[in-house]
Amino acid sequence: MTPNTVVRTVYQLPHVLPTPEAMLDALDIDQLHRLGADLHLPETLGVPAVYVTCGMEQSEASWCETMARTTGISVRESVRRSAALLLVGVDGTVYAIGCDQGYRLIPESLKDQRFGLSFAIRQMNPEAIREAVSHSLGQARTDISLVPGGAPVPLLGIRDHSRIVRRLGGRLDGVPLTRARYARGQAVSAQGGRGLNIALGVEPDALISDLRAIDRICREDIPHPELEFVDHIVPVNDGTTGAALDQALDERLGGLTDGHISAAVPHGLHADYTEATVYVTRINSAEGRRSDDFDLDYVLERARLTTPGRRLEALRGGTVTLARDRYSGSVDTLAVTSALNWLEAGVSLGSRRFFLMDGDWYEAGSSYVEECRAALAALFPSSPSISLPPWREDESENCYNNRVADERLGWLCLDTKNIANPVRPRDQVEICDLLLPDGTLVLVKRASASAPLSHLFNQARVAVELLQESADARERFCTRVRRLSRGTRVIPEDFTPKRVLLAILLKGREILTPNSIYGFSQIAMAQTTKALAGRGVAVEVIGIPCGQHG
Repeated sequence: MTPNTVVRTVYQLPHVLPTPEAMLDALDIDQLHRLGADLHLPETLGVPAVYVTCGMEQSEASWCETMARTTGISVRESVRRSAALLLVGVDGTVYAIGCDQGYRLIPESLKDQRFGLSFAIRQMNPEAIREAVSHSLGQARTDISLVPGGAPVPLLGIRDHSRIVRRLGGRLDGVPLTRARYARGQAVSAQGGRGLNIALGVEPDALISDLRAIDRICREDIPHPELEFVDHIVPVNDGTTGAALDQALDERLGGLTDGHISAAVPHGLHADYTEATVYVTRINSAEGRRSDDFDLDYVLERARLTTPGRRLEALRGGTVTLARDRYSGSVDTLAVTSALNWLEAGVSLGSRRFFLMDGDWYEAGSSYVEECRAALAALFPSSPSISLPPWREDESENCYNNRVADERLGWLCLDTKNIANPVRPRDQVEICDLLLPDGTLVLVKRASASAPLSHLFNQARVAVELLQESADARERFCTRVRRLSRGTRVIPEDFTPKRVLLAILLKGREILTPNSIYGFSQIAMAQTTKALAGRGVAVEVIGIPCGQHG
């Protein structure tokens, strides 16, 4: 049966005019001629469109000659790959859809670098993320997380003020596309980065309808609250600052290598990077430098030989070609990128730190305060999961916890009921003050300064880490719970907490809010939440009312 939808990767080309002439001019005409491409102008779509098809053929597979030398057996096998590229103009915007190797026909400079990601953060279920690709500022490191069954955003460790998210994959929520009409209850998935990999309608009217729906979502919908952090880190757009950074880097490129400039795989090239066996680098020279991997020293050498003030220009105009070996010493090109996109460098302007990544400048810590505030706000739900009675002024913490446990069915007071610390058995460690029937740990603290709260946050982290990492701690905690409850509470021997409640009474402050917490404690609380979320533990903050004397 012919499918109604098919998974394709669609790119948005924001700087290409939606006319057949402009679309064709945007492509590499010389490349199309070399490949013997055929040009078509489809009319069934009802919008301006260009359709390019071609074959990418090798008369002999690249391994034939070398394997003949190895085995003494001569075998000739041919390789043929196809390519198709459809460009369509819909409501003033040009989209590109490649089939097989067709995506290689789209110049990288034409693609909106965040089109697919913009759709993902608006339409993807943050509790079912299956793939995440992120890059850490200043570390030249790309992290790829794959969770086939899907996982909540906090478990992926990508919510960080110094991390740029490049790609997300996962299940979509209520996607208004053709695929949803035929899914029959099955989840619809997508991957979004520069391009959007998603099931699109096959029929002309269905495809155009899907592209219009995707565009509307990107323009009108707001990002999901759990994914909006992806948009917090953006390139420097201040022209004066950018010029100062370029000048500082140009001067650094003219000196000896000092370790402040490193190599990084450009965004979107990770698959090609793992497949490539040949790198050809051209900078201010018709002759290319051929190497087995990206040659940073050669790039820096070519930059030093360039006239001061024009070094970045030379690197931007220079190219790095990723390819596979072919017979007779030729290569099979996978991708061609700007040489500058392979460099990551740090530059300081006064007290501000910046990093070059993929040819753009980013300021380190620019979203730190915003991320802390967002993390704090998420800890205070409008409807708390539990309520706690007022804490009397003349009541100790231990008395308060025992009273709460006596008043609540199934709650167990573990205040001062410590277990031996497996790291140093002579010491004791308190796991929690109260244990709820569902296994939630409740930590209680009355504070008139930031120090007691810092102790509370550290206690939460230590308790979770011990129960997750130490079999001895789990055994001792389970035994303690069973004995204190006289056998009425039995938790699994492999118990690990899934939720922590921080119950706080701020003396002298009537209502507990993100803003009423001491400044130092706000940062410490945000860091604690991030650390526990990375371990799969949810955190909620509960305010305790202040009561009168008993």
